[in-house]
Amino acid sequence: MKTVITIGEILLRLSPKEGRLLSSAEELSAVFGGSEANVAVALSGFGERAVHLSALPKNPMGQAAENALRKYGVDTSRIVRTEGRMGLYFCEGGASVRAGRVVYDRARSAFAEAPASLYPLPAALEGATHLHLSGITPALGKKAEELTRLALLEAKERGLTTSLDLNFRRDLWSESKAKACFLSLLPEVDILIASSDGLNILGLENAGTDLSACARAAEILHKKFHLRAVALTVRESVSASFNRLAGVYFDGEAHISPFYAVDILDRVGGGDAFAAALLHAFLNGFSGDEAVSFAAAANAYKHTVFGDAMCVSAEEILSAARGETRIRR
Repeated sequence: MKTVITIGEILLRLSPKEGRLLSSAEELSAVFGGSEANVAVALSGFGERAVHLSALPKNPMGQAAENALRKYGVDTSRIVRTEGRMGLYFCEGGASVRAGRVVYDRARSAFAEAPASLYPLPAALEGATHLHLSGITPALGKKAEELTRLALLEAKERGLTTSLDLNFRRDLWSESKAKACFLSLLPEVDILIASSDGLNILGLENAGTDLSACARAAEILHKKFHLRAVALTVRESVSASFNRLAGVYFDGEAHISPFYAVDILDRVGGGDAFAAALLHAFLNGFSGDEAVSFAAAANAYKHTVFGDAMCVSAEEILSAARGETRIRR
C-alpha cells in the first residue's frame, strides 16, 4: 500500500455557536485540526495510508489531539511528545455580508518550539511514497522552517514525490518572508498547490475566477519552477454563505473542473480536502480531468461538513459531484 507522510502542527479550534461572534460568545465548541492533519484525515477516508508527523504537549490535550487523528485511521506513531503548550485558534463563521474570522494563539507552542532534530525523519519516511507539506509550517518560526527544509531534502533523497500547498497566512508572517521561503523550497517540490487569488506571493498576477487565466498561470508556474504538476483552487465568493468553487490542474496540459455551487456550513479545511483528493487521484492514476474534478468536488463537499477535517469515502465525493443530493434510505 502507498503511504503519504504529512507534517504539521495539530491545533485545537474553538468556535462560537453558528451566528455568534467571538466578542460575545458565552461558550465555544472544540475540535482538532490543522492543514496537514486535515489532509491526513481526508486521505485516510479515501482509503490511503496516512502517517502524520507532529509534536504535541505532554498533557491530556496533547493526548486528545492524537486520539482525534487516530480515530479516523491516521497513523500517529511518529508523533513526538514534548514540553510546551497546545496551539490554538479561534474561528468565527461568516454569514451573508459578514466575513468569517480566524484568531491565532499558537506562538511558542510545543510544535513551534520543537527542534527538527527531535523528529524521526528517516524512520518516518522509510517505505513512504509521498510527502505532503504546507506553507503554514515554515511560517511558525526558524525551527519549523528547518523541519520543512530537512523533510523535503530527505524525501527527495529517498525518491518520494513531494507536494506543497502554499497556504499563505498574512497573520503569521510577512509577504516578503513567505515569498523568499517558498522560492527556496520549490526546487524540492514536485506538485504545487495554491489558490488562484494568492499567486502574487510567487511573483505572478492573481488569476481570480477566470479559469482560462488560471490555466495560463498554472502553466507558467509549471514551466518556471520545473514542477511535475500544478493545481489551483478557484473561489468565487458570492457571499460569506454562498460560494462557487472550481479547480485547475496542469501536468503538461490544462485540466479544468466545472464550478460547484455550495451553501457554506464551514469553509475551513476546504483547500485541505482539495489537496487530499488531488493526492488520492495522483496516487491512483486518475486522468487529469478526473483528478481536478474530484478535487474540486471534495473542496465543495468539505464546505458542508462542520470542523476542520472530513473523513468520507471517495464514492461519497463522486456521488456529490454527480448531483445526487436526495436523501438515502
